[in-house]
Amino acid sequence: MKAVILNGVTPAEQVALSEVEIPKAKPGWVLVRVRGFGMNHSEQILRLHEIDADYIRKPIIPGIECVGEIADAFDSGFGVGQKVAALMGGMGRSFDGSYAEYALLPARHVFPVRTELSWKEFAAVPETYFTAWGSLFEGLNLKPSDALLVRGGTCALGYAAIQIAKALGCRVIATTHRQEKLPLLAGADEAVLDSGELAGTVSGVTKALELVGVKTLADTLRCTEKGGIVCNTGNLGGIYALNGFDPIKYIPNGVYLTGFYSNRPSQKVMDEIFSFIDRNRLRPCVGASYAFADIREACAALDGGKVNGKIVVEV
Repeated sequence: MKAVILNGVTPAEQVALSEVEIPKAKPGWVLVRVRGFGMNHSEQILRLHEIDADYIRKPIIPGIECVGEIADAFDSGFGVGQKVAALMGGMGRSFDGSYAEYALLPARHVFPVRTELSWKEFAAVPETYFTAWGSLFEGLNLKPSDALLVRGGTCALGYAAIQIAKALGCRVIATTHRQEKLPLLAGADEAVLDSGELAGTVSGVTKALELVGVKTLADTLRCTEKGGIVCNTGNLGGIYALNGFDPIKYIPNGVYLTGFYSNRPSQKVMDEIFSFIDRNRLRPCVGASYAFADIREACAALDGGKVNGKIVVEV
């Protein structure tokens, strides 16, 4: 089969397809014929930086999510040809991931899915919508009566969160730091140009999804009404930790700070997500799609950060 193999730091222009053996199914694992996968910021981090870490098994096939069909079910109880989604659990770091024509994956992180979405649209869902869903409902306990602030709305996760929240019935305020991207937030009730300081310029926010991260977190907390919740999920701002964090001074009185870590998907949640998508006739925002043969160009698009929506590769 064809696959992307990483042995060290690999800029997009050096990404290439190699010929490797199709892996064989084994107890507790299933072989998935990959039909498509979404691309993620964490894969860029792996390819450009994290690949040198001792805990990354090398050589490694990257990719933290995919959709496809069961090629060999082994002892899992799946049926050959069954439509599935797979994500997280160590994909593309602890074991080979989805940048390949076939992927050998732990059965516990492979989920049967019923959907009428095309393979391209289906591939845009697993990691992005799982993270949005968990952030909104587990991290924020989102209700139809809420006013939701999505800080960093013009990323794939932001678009998904806006879409879900609007379908639920919420009022949505979404931000971008680029003037030219304001029209891309047409799905929100209010699009706001983010200067880095929003406190005092937005009102009525009861829940806030922080996708810029540590860089704007303190300001987002100040934007939120007493009794409201802020969920920090993203790190688009490129700062990954708070130095000298003092929660007593940092978190305003009566405002709650949570986070969402997307490494523990379940069949129950995946069923809820696809049921919600189908029931509300949602269509994932695919910003660009590439054939697997053009994976180098797909990686360049990911690194360039100029695609509006999810980057999808069809295999």
